[in-house]
Amino acid sequence: MIAEPFHAGERALQVQTGWRERMEAMGPRVIRDYMPDQHREFFAQLPFLVVGSLDANLQPWASVLAAPAGFAHSPDATHLRVDALPAAGDPLAGQLAQGATLGLLGIEPHTRRRNRMNGTVESLDAGGFMVAVQQSFGNCPRYIQAREPELVAARDGSAPVQRLDTLDLDAQRLIGSADTLFIATAYPGEAATGGEADARSHGVDVSHRGGRPGFVRVDAGGVLTVPDFNGNRFFNTLGNLVAHPRAGLLFIDYDNGDLLHVAATAELVLDGPEIAEFEGAERLLLLHVEHALRRPAALPLRWGDAALSPHLDGTGRWAAARA
Repeated sequence: MIAEPFHAGERALQVQTGWRERMEAMGPRVIRDYMPDQHREFFAQLPFLVVGSLDANLQPWASVLAAPAGFAHSPDATHLRVDALPAAGDPLAGQLAQGATLGLLGIEPHTRRRNRMNGTVESLDAGGFMVAVQQSFGNCPRYIQAREPELVAARDGSAPVQRLDTLDLDAQRLIGSADTLFIATAYPGEAATGGEADARSHGVDVSHRGGRPGFVRVDAGGVLTVPDFNGNRFFNTLGNLVAHPRAGLLFIDYDNGDLLHVAATAELVLDGPEIAEFEGAERLLLLHVEHALRRPAALPLRWGDAALSPHLDGTGRWAAARA
């Protein structure tokens, strides 16, 4: 049992929103230092895994690993073995080392199930790596678009990674039409304050955000605006950003397997009239793009048509991008 699973950033937002007392009681019950059998079995049936990492400059990155189901498997309740390694050019490739902190997200879009596990790399070899569990917990299925992945043959040779110092038109189109993104954030040791109850609340986290196509507004100057809807009130992602306002985003082109990794600095809008511009938003997340990496056809998965989450019925659309 983790007596205090929330760090100072998460607790600050729980207090600000009036949820601290309930989260104080709920957190130790649902955020564990081991994976229950249901989670262990779930990871083993997935053909892909979203991974958050942290580079030497404390920049979070979101990546995805894909392989036949069973490549992620749990030998015991406190470990997850991943029989896959990132390709050259994947931001994860430079961060994967013994002792590195990772955030893992197992998500099955067509059933709208997802579970998270944060931990540290215990060992690494030519076939993959072992992660020791720090935190394990489930997530609600809201805002997940139902689409089923199909594993395809990996393309021979890899296309060169394209570094973008600013978002080009193709990147803007992918982001501006997206109904899903993945976001990696971190609470590194450098962000910790005195009186932290449990070091297991530190590390890297990766999560999912979903909305109607176009829910991410692409504004001039490389600013992305993302509405934050009603959620589980843990504030894992936003709490990390309160303490360490840097994020790594991942956008997937579900038609051709292109991946767009985006490094950004983050700004939270917790109140103000601009929140009302997007129906259903409780807060806004402003992401100032620093640079991006485009990896053409890097993901050997193809996807069927998406069925939008019924929970999006209470959400709106942006009127227009800001110049």
